Order: sequence, then C-alpha cells, then structure tokens
Amino acid sequence: MAQKRASIADMAQELNVSPSTISRALSGHHSISEAMKKKVRALAEQLHYQPNHLAAALRKGRSNLIGVMVPHIEGNFFAAVVHGIETVARKAGFNVMICQSNEDVNSEKQNIEAMMSAQVEGILVSLARTTRDFRHFEKIRRREIPLVLFDRTLEHVNVSSVVIDDYLGAFQLVQHLIDQGARRIAHFEGPRHLNIYNNRFRGYHDALISNGLEVDEQLIHYGNLTYAEGLEAMEKLLALPNPPDAVFSSSDMGALGAMHVLKARGLRIPDDMLLAGFSNEPITSFTEPMLTSVDQRCEQMGQAAVKLLLEIMHEKPKDFLPRRIVLPPDVLIRASSLLHKEAATPEPVLR
Repeated sequence: MAQKRASIADMAQELNVSPSTISRALSGHHSISEAMKKKVRALAEQLHYQPNHLAAALRKGRSNLIGVMVPHIEGNFFAAVVHGIETVARKAGFNVMICQSNEDVNSEKQNIEAMMSAQVEGILVSLARTTRDFRHFEKIRRREIPLVLFDRTLEHVNVSSVVIDDYLGAFQLVQHLIDQGARRIAHFEGPRHLNIYNNRFRGYHDALISNGLEVDEQLIHYGNLTYAEGLEAMEKLLALPNPPDAVFSSSDMGALGAMHVLKARGLRIPDDMLLAGFSNEPITSFTEPMLTSVDQRCEQMGQAAVKLLLEIMHEKPKDFLPRRIVLPPDVLIRASSLLHKEAATPEPVLR
C-alpha cells in the first residue's frame, strides 16, 4: 500500500506547533528561530515531505501553468513544436500541461475542461482534424483565459494564431513541379475546413491556373493523409486511363505511401513520376530518393506561439486584440522531384 503523503499538518502535530509555524519555517521566515527551522527541515526530510507548489500558487492567484493541446505527438512536427513551446515557457517561469486530442473533437472538449480545472493561465491549441466549429472554445474566452491557435485553425475564427504561409509553400512547390516538366499533377488533400489543408489546396490550384494547366478533379484525392491513404490514392491514380506525371501530397506520410507503390510497380522516381510532400519529417532525408518537401519551421512556430500568448497574458482582458503571425515556408527541393536545373520560383498569383 502506498504511503500517505506527509502534510504540513502532520509535521505540526509531530512537533506540537501550529501549521503556520511549519510553513514559515519551510520558507525560511525571519520570525522562526534557526533551531526550529533546522528541526522542521530534518522532519520534512524524514517524512519525505514535498510541497504542493500548485496549491501554493493558486492561493496567490497564480498557477504558472500553460495548457497545450495538440492533435497527436506522432512524427516530428508536433513534438518539435512542443519543444519550442516548453523552451520559452520555462524561461518565463511557466510549466506546461500537454494534452492530445488524438484527432477527436470530443477529446478536445474534455481536454479543455481538464486544462481549465487545472487553472491554466493561458492555452495553446492546434485543432483536431474533426473540429468543425469553435463553440466549445467559447467558455475559454468567457473565462478571459488567453488563447492562441497554432498551425491548424478554422477559417474566419477571430483568435490570435501562429501559422506558416501554407499557400505560398504549396504554390512554390507546385510551380517547381511544373518547371520540371510536370503537366498532370495529382494532389492528396486533407479536410478543407482546416486552414492548412485549404491553403495548400489553394496554392496547388492557383499554381496550375497561373500556368494555364487544367485542374482535373480525377487527380485530387481526399483523405486523412496517412501512409495507408497514400498507398490507396497512388493505386487509384495509376489505374486511370491517363495517370499523373507528378504527385503533391499535403503530408509527407501520404507521399511516402505513394513512393512505396511506385517502387513496387517498378516505376522510377523522379524519371517516371515526380513526388513531393509537406512537413519535412526527418524520414524524408533518408528515403531513396530523398523526398522534396516544405519545412514548417516547427520549433520556431512553438516559440512564436508561446511568446504571443505571454504578450496577451500581460494585457488586460478587455484589451485583447487578435494577432496573426505568419512564418515563411522553406521549400526543400530534393531528388524525388528534380529532373532539370532548378528554375527561380516566382511569387504566387494572389486571387
């Protein structure tokens, strides 16, 4: 049976003094004699006493706790974002409470309740794939808890956010494929109600249109952008009477699934099919050939998100003005899409 955690009251009873005397002795208060302080510290060590810093902070009206919710910790992206968040938060004197929604809106709702129960002073969120409205976040705003979204947000939601320019990254990547000679470019897309997938689709669409190419619905595959989805999508594309000559996936995992199918069919990358992903997962540098992708500046995004949250936390609630930070993408051209000498990437055509 686990030993009961020693409390200040237990030590007060043991030494026949008041709990306030124990508390002041532990904090080194000048009103307590050195002899008593020494006696209390010895007893605390004997009983393995551990102070409840959260309870103490709450008594002072502060928890020094920031809540962070991500869809998952699989892969490199969200793990690196969280690392960036923790680095800045700890330097500012805050601890971080991390929750995963596992891409489920109901888990997202439960995590919000848990974070508010923990008295977090601010919340950072990247939305689950199944989140389609913002109603369950309204209670955060009613409680005047500062909130910042990062990476994934909903369109037309007036909340502070930190994102990369997904549109520009997708546009530049598809322009690169066109410069390499591709004319029938397939696209693996995610749910367009989320900003990242909508903007990546728009970048793909506008790059085709600005180069006088057709947007063929047969070449657009909707899914969850997993490795398995990439396998399935590539099989369907190769079965078309006129298959694509390039694939741009809104995730690296989808592109890796496509790569597996192409290799199994004996097709050469990039000679028979150009291939590109999005996210710059570490594995993309170790595939054969190495996978062209877009780096999302994940650690920088985490740092920028928590810095923005800290700025908001220092303002009065009524002065909160939503702010949007957009980080530039970094298109990484690698062997999976490189047939010819790279041409300069033009600026996107804004529509």
